[in-house]
Amino acid sequence: MRVLGVANRARSASFYRDVLGFEIRGDEAVYGPARLAFVTREESAGASIVFFEVADVDAARAAVAARGGSPSEIERVNWIKMRMFEVRDPDGHTLWFGQSFDQPCKPRPTMVKQALPEFPCDDLAAAVAHYRDVLGFHINYADEYVGVMDRDRVTVLLIPRTPRHSAIGSAYFYVEDADALYAELKGREARVQGEPFSHPWGLRDFAVLDLDGNQLRFGQAFE
Repeated sequence: MRVLGVANRARSASFYRDVLGFEIRGDEAVYGPARLAFVTREESAGASIVFFEVADVDAARAAVAARGGSPSEIERVNWIKMRMFEVRDPDGHTLWFGQSFDQPCKPRPTMVKQALPEFPCDDLAAAVAHYRDVLGFHINYADEYVGVMDRDRVTVLLIPRTPRHSAIGSAYFYVEDADALYAELKGREARVQGEPFSHPWGLRDFAVLDLDGNQLRFGQAFE
């Protein structure tokens, strides 16, 4: 169930019915288990991205084109095992239609085995305590020059901010359950930047800022 802000409900209902093949029930568009609710643009501003998984992506694209729609070409996105095409509705919302496929990735030699992100910190001792007490990391080693912080199979390095290391860092972490980790970190009063969000490319993630503004983004892959 998704809520879409629209400028003209009648126009949107006509597009979703006549072009995409949805059934219109009041202010909702329904297609199997998928449901979209229309509200006026003032109630819900901004464009959305909505992903639909279909049983036959070629047939779905052909049907949209036959009804007068303008679907994009089907793209094969191997890293998320999906064949997908895109349609834009009258209000600029992006609609992705995809179908899973079984296409094993080609084996490649293992050269890079692990990454160790470095996060510059103004107060290294405070940063180490924050990663331990709020972000759930364990102290592997810490002194006045570095904090080596472990959580499960991931290690990050906290380093003093210097003229050479003056920027703000960022790193992406793949996790088993983004929602569970979000609940844990929010309960510890971490600086979470919004709730987990599912992207059409197959990742559900959320971001956290540490004491120094470094961004840690935690993502979970899904089909």
